[in-house]
This record gives sequence, structure tokens and C-alpha cells, in this order.
Amino acid sequence: MADFDDISAQPQGDAPAGEALLPAWEGRAILLVDLDAFFASVEQLDHPGWRGKPVIVGGDPDKRGVVSTASYEARQYGVHSAMPSSQAKRLCPDAIWTKGRFDRYREMSNAIMETLHKETPFVQQVSIDEAFLDVTPNEVNREHPILVAQRIQRRVEELGVTCSVGVGTSKTVAKIASDMDKPRGLTAVFPGTEREFLSPLPVRTLSGIGAAAERKLKSAGIETLGDLADAGEERLVRLFGKNGRTMHIRASGGDDAPVEEDDEVKSVSNETSFAVDLVERDDIEAAINAMAAKVGRRLRRKGLAGHTLTLKLRFDDRSVRSAQRRLDAETDDDLAFTPLLFDLLDEIWRPGIPVRLVGVAISGFEREPATQEHLFELPEDAPTADQPKLSEEKRTKLLKATDKLKDRFGETAIRFGHEIKSAKKTTGSAAKNPADYK
Repeated sequence: MADFDDISAQPQGDAPAGEALLPAWEGRAILLVDLDAFFASVEQLDHPGWRGKPVIVGGDPDKRGVVSTASYEARQYGVHSAMPSSQAKRLCPDAIWTKGRFDRYREMSNAIMETLHKETPFVQQVSIDEAFLDVTPNEVNREHPILVAQRIQRRVEELGVTCSVGVGTSKTVAKIASDMDKPRGLTAVFPGTEREFLSPLPVRTLSGIGAAAERKLKSAGIETLGDLADAGEERLVRLFGKNGRTMHIRASGGDDAPVEEDDEVKSVSNETSFAVDLVERDDIEAAINAMAAKVGRRLRRKGLAGHTLTLKLRFDDRSVRSAQRRLDAETDDDLAFTPLLFDLLDEIWRPGIPVRLVGVAISGFEREPATQEHLFELPEDAPTADQPKLSEEKRTKLLKATDKLKDRFGETAIRFGHEIKSAKKTTGSAAKNPADYK
């Protein structure tokens, strides 16, 4: 592992002197670009008075909210992502709080991703604030990967935020390296040093190993990635099935997964938690309507239509239930599939049961562009909550018109009554789902 901050002061963009200070790089070169405290950094960029102060982007501390992102000033108090907002407020009572402006974050993310694509066509965005790049030297471009990473850092900073970069021979190594030095860090793991870099790290460092897997590994005497690599593939397969093989490969530094320009989207979903449990059916239907509207819009933005509809509920005892329906024809029309969600509601909810979270998803996408037929034999006059009865043609025109207005003026430019009603009851928290920001 090496830190190259000392070289970054030199003009490496065109300077061979900078490259002369670097060890040669042979083989694959993968970067993981991770935007530092991204949501909070954008807020500090747009609000100069907030710079240098603790800023927390997240849900209401008094309404079961969670922290989406905390600035590094707030992190000094122990605040971190996914922490309950109430706890964050106790740790950092003087923080500046904001619920976030996700259209603005997406705008900035898109500008940064455009910058990354200027470096290489092999870019895989994995979330709104992270992307892998393949910058392997070749016969056409022999530029050292470290110099590419440093130029990316400068260009991102010119846009007003900063990033940390991990450089390695695989996605696994690059991802772990990117977390080693934040903010504005650049950590490189040179070819042949992967095992040395990975071995002392705790097993939880490896992507895909959560709390349950960590407990299982520790009970088997496996605590570091070096232990994991030494455990052998057969033993890990006995413990974890086919995932054991993946663990062994990654812990050994042998991950050869390619940087894919676009991950195949498996589902488009949206869910939200509520500050006060929903008990009345009208309120739950309004929430379903609001989630369905967001899913429909994201489907149309991506040019996707799916066959499988899912409704998810979390109750006040934190138990979760879901119901699915396979549709006869693919759809991206939330005005049409919302009534079917109400049918699914009857399968998993009974009057009087408090609901804490509502989620809606569409999956089962065709590989070729979908052709929408008459949707599930739905009657043309089927009503949806507070929306008027519309024919398929009128629904299509309405959706196109609202999409156009939201594209131009923002997501809140026009909203149905159910969306306003539901928004007033939410915690204000949001997740960094990659599918939601592309």
C-alpha cells in the first residue's frame, strides 16, 4: 500500500518527472472514486456560511429520521451515516440540519460522472457518490494510473467537492483502498502487494460480509482477511455455500470482476418511513400512491418496464411483510398499477395494524425495450385514490406532462394530493440507492 499525496503537488498531467517518481504498474488498474461526505459537501458548497461547520443531511431528529450524510466536522462528534437522527442530535446539538435536495445532488453527481467518462469509457457507477474506473495502461495510453487518479481528484475539486481514490488491480482492492485515507486521500495497492495489504484487515472490511457472517467467521477462528484467505475455499464453501468461494477469491486478492459500463438493473423501488405510524387505510393508500408515483417516474426515466409488482410494509413491531404479483404485460404506468397495489395491501395488512414503512418495487425487466400492451386487462375507468378516472391514452399524456414539468422545475413542481399528504408524514430520510440517481 502506498500514499501518493506527496507527488500530487507536481503537475503530473503532462509531466514525465512525476511519473518518474512512481514504481512501474504492470497489469490491471482499477480506481474507486468515492466522493467525500457528498451530500453534506454539496450543501457546504452551496451555502458558504456552512463551510467548516458540522452539517448533517438526514431526517427529522424528532420523527424517527436517520442520517444520510454527515460532514467531516460532524463526524468528529461521532455522527455517521445510518445513525438515528435523534442520536446524532444528542452527539452534535449545534449541527446544521437539512433534509437534503436530491435533485441538486443528482445534478452534481452527473457532472462528476461526465468528468470520469472523459478519462475512460469504462466507468461503472455503483451509487450517487461512487464509481469504478478501469484505467489499465495499454498500447494506446500508457499513462500511470496514479497520475490519472490525481487528475481526477483535481477536476472533481474544481467542481466544488472532493473525493478519495483507491487504486488496485481489482474492484475489491480499490474499494477497500479508497476507505483508507479520507478525505482527499489517494491510496494505491501495487500489483503483487495485494495479499500484504489485505491480510491484517478485519473480515468485516470485505464487501458482502455483514454482522451475521462476521460472527460465523469469528466463531470458526477467522478474524482477518489473511485468516479468510488461509482458510481454504472448500472450508468456506461448507460454511457459506457458493458465497464462500467468492469470499476466498476476494480475500486472496484474486477478484477479476470487470468494470461494467452499466450494471443490469434488476428492480426499481422506493420506500419511506413515517414519523407517526399509519393506521387509517386512506393514509396507507396515500403513501402507496406516493411511492408508486416515484417508481413510475424512475422507470420512465430509465426506459424500463417490468412484469413483477411488489408491495412491502414494516409494522410498528418492526416485522416486515411483502406481497408480489406477476403481471400479464410489462408496465411503467403508475396510474395503472397503483390499484393493484391496493389489492396487495389486503393480502398483508388488516385494519388497525400500525404501519411504519411503505415500499413499492417493479422488477422483471425485459432485455429488449418493452412494448406496453393493455395493462393487465385493467378497465379504462379504474380509479386511483385521489386521481380522476382516466383512459390509457389520457394516463399516458398526463404522465408525460408531469414528467416534463418535474424534469424542468424539480420533483416538487407538481404533485398529486396523495403525494403532499404522504410527504407531511415522512421522517425525511433517504437512501443512496444507485438506481434512484442515474
